Amino acid sequence: MAIINDGDSITLGSERIRMRGIDAPEYMQTCRKDGADYPCGKLARQSLVRLVAGRPVSCSGWQRDRYGRLLGDCKTGDTDLNRAQVQSGWAVAYGDFETEEAAAKAAKAGIWAGPFDRPQAWRESHRDTPVERKHGTLASIGDALREFLRFW
Repeated sequence: MAIINDGDSITLGSERIRMRGIDAPEYMQTCRKDGADYPCGKLARQSLVRLVAGRPVSCSGWQRDRYGRLLGDCKTGDTDLNRAQVQSGWAVAYGDFETEEAAAKAAKAGIWAGPFDRPQAWRESHRDTPVERKHGTLASIGDALREFLRFW
């Protein structure tokens, strides 16, 4: 069972994975839309929760980041989760997916609906904030239940 930590990181078993080629708002990050702040980091995580929808996730990769996380390309079924997060506007391109980012930006999707700090810049200005929120199995069960009930 995949545990969604935030908009660009997943835990599968004991393996922590940072999704390669994308950068999503940090869990505690806020953005602006229509002159008001909103919790874009939490919404980026929820976007990934919806994409996974309780289905099995597989990730492949061979490099690790400075926190020891596997840099991975993740899928559920035929859905490329890395690409889908950028397409939906809940992650920026970070070395890949520039075409998808341009389309999301033009459509004002997700974080592109208003001004925001790029996740890397936000992290630099919030060095005392944890990089990744820990979400255990109970939180993942709650996410799955919320998504299930959303369809009823």
